[in-house]
Amino acid sequence: MSVNVWIVVAEQPTVGNLIAVARSLGGPVGAVVAGPRSVAETVAAGGVDRVVWCSTPDDVPAEASAPAVADTVAADPPRVVLAGRNPAERVLLGAVAARLGAAVLTGARSVSIDGEKTIVVNAVYGDIAEETVAVSGPAALLLDGGSVPPSADGSAPIEEVSGTPLALKVIETSTHGFEEVDLNSAHRVIGVGRGLKAKEDLAAIEELAHAVQAEIACSRPVAEGLNWMGKDRYIGSSGARISPQLYVAVGISGQLQHMVGVTGAETIVAINSDPNAAVFKQADYGLVGDLYQLVPAITAALK
Repeated sequence: MSVNVWIVVAEQPTVGNLIAVARSLGGPVGAVVAGPRSVAETVAAGGVDRVVWCSTPDDVPAEASAPAVADTVAADPPRVVLAGRNPAERVLLGAVAARLGAAVLTGARSVSIDGEKTIVVNAVYGDIAEETVAVSGPAALLLDGGSVPPSADGSAPIEEVSGTPLALKVIETSTHGFEEVDLNSAHRVIGVGRGLKAKEDLAAIEELAHAVQAEIACSRPVAEGLNWMGKDRYIGSSGARISPQLYVAVGISGQLQHMVGVTGAETIVAINSDPNAAVFKQADYGLVGDLYQLVPAITAALK
């Protein structure tokens, strides 16, 4: 079976959106997985036609399988190669693109086929603008991921290949101490910014999140400057881009670098003490006031 789209997967099967995009292009879809067998099994059950699993020892990182991944895709060259935005998948996609001589677009938002050309809407300038690009040869694209829902059609067969990995070995693994989250699969998200005075005050945000069954996210300074949350939780041009049903911005000023990450939200609610905050210009609903009064009041009302 000749594959029209290959999806490159590493240690996490967060490629639900990639499978949906690949399916929309109309041809057979294959996935090449450089990670645990369990990841290959999850992807195989997600609606692809073929899965190739590049097996490696447990102490070898996914990036070491770059030659095997590139060989697999080059043996059945596709029109489009898709990968998520995590570091390992970026490395693997780069190896595939180099082997195919493919055009690489790292800000892909949508993909379609027009005759012999692949049409890609690609975000540029830190996501503040979009360009439409026509690619006449193979295209290698980075897309947002998302969890993989099981397919009603059952699982695709898994073919195991074993190549010689690059000389890479994991000698130490340390955790950042934060619980990882997939914001792309959340229906409701509460984002917090520098309006929060102390890390301990996150407890009030957690209560609100529990009341509305939401995930908690943040602006970049909260994750990278204050280190109150994991980096997978910050939203913006260099972070996550989400499309929840509801996004609540608490103590966030609304700078462009953050708000481009929530342009896909159906409803945006802003809570800020500054009536002139930029966030209100993009919010559907705005509450002007002290978050330390408003958040507990809203939580109590919801309960």
